[in-house]
Amino acid sequence: MAITTTTHLNFRGDARQALEFYRAVFGGHLTVVAYGDFGMPKELPDADNVVFGELIAESGFRIMAYDAPNQSPASLPPTVTTRANGMTLTGERFFVAVGGDTTEEVDALWARLADGAEIIEKYGPSQFAPGFGMLTDRFGVTWILQVGVGGSA
Repeated sequence: MAITTTTHLNFRGDARQALEFYRAVFGGHLTVVAYGDFGMPKELPDADNVVFGELIAESGFRIMAYDAPNQSPASLPPTVTTRANGMTLTGERFFVAVGGDTTEEVDALWARLADGAEIIEKYGPSQFAPGFGMLTDRFGVTWILQVGVGGSA
């Protein structure tokens, strides 16, 4: 039996924009279905929000997302970031971790994902990987990008 996991992100009205941004970063096929497509009256405020969103890239990258109903971006809790003993700590309950085999492929993903992001840990060589970095993107999602140990520099 094979088991796979897919990260599912919950947004507050900007899932469509986030998914389109992630498609620009990772490529792939995007499916987006709005609440209105499932029968919610079009005049209601959440009708255009995403009830089902999925991005699947040829590389194997896959992510799902939706807009939690009746929420706004302003209701999200703030991200807390601190530094302790040279390590970056964040109050986020989860990160999305993306790994690649070569610095070239991860460098390219970092460059695109970092557009409009808050850099938590600058991307570059680390003690444990040829490339590692952490950022919180413009939608408030914290990402770790890393070149696999033994990956080519």
